[in-house]
Amino acid sequence: MNTSVRNTGRVLGAGLRALLLLTVVCGVLYPLAVTGVAQAAFPHQAGGSEIKSGGRVVGSSLIGQTYLTEDGEPDLRWFQPRPSNGLGTNSVNTQYTLILSGATNLSGDNPALVKQVKDARAAVVADNSTATYKVRASDVPPDAVTSSGSGLDPHISPDYANLQVHRVAERNHLPVARVRELVDAHTDGRALGFMGEPGVNVLELNVALRESTTGE
Repeated sequence: MNTSVRNTGRVLGAGLRALLLLTVVCGVLYPLAVTGVAQAAFPHQAGGSEIKSGGRVVGSSLIGQTYLTEDGEPDLRWFQPRPSNGLGTNSVNTQYTLILSGATNLSGDNPALVKQVKDARAAVVADNSTATYKVRASDVPPDAVTSSGSGLDPHISPDYANLQVHRVAERNHLPVARVRELVDAHTDGRALGFMGEPGVNVLELNVALRESTTGE
């Protein structure tokens, strides 16, 4: 009996020592080491890929934002992102109307999705047509009327960005050529030259647009 108790005590003691050691190594030392290396080698990415404008953080280049008026309507002075028809409203980050990252999960022939796409296309045509530039329904690219798989995509296609150029130029009293230059300057190519599609980061583009209009 005493031998059995001693053996049990040794096993428990060894288990507790292993638990303590692994907790220190895996729960303290390893996270600190990884964090230290990340902060030293990739400080921008480790800090959340923050974007600053006017001396303050305005968002992350990894997460999309909406640009709305006080009435909740799209603020047409700015380039608009993809629709964010995801999993519902968000009471924490009101810049994007999602509770969680995710898509609508609606099938392609779902009447609700069809209506969303048609309504979004009509809004894109109406919002981006100006006195000198008319948008046709056939001009509207898919990403202008559908949300991404995550619902938080910070990028839009160059086609959608260029479709908005005339409206943004008119609203901000800028030459169309100047706004198009901003789009070109903020168009990212394919990863490693062959993966994915070119994209335009909407937040970065709007920060550059703001700096162009305010001189900051």
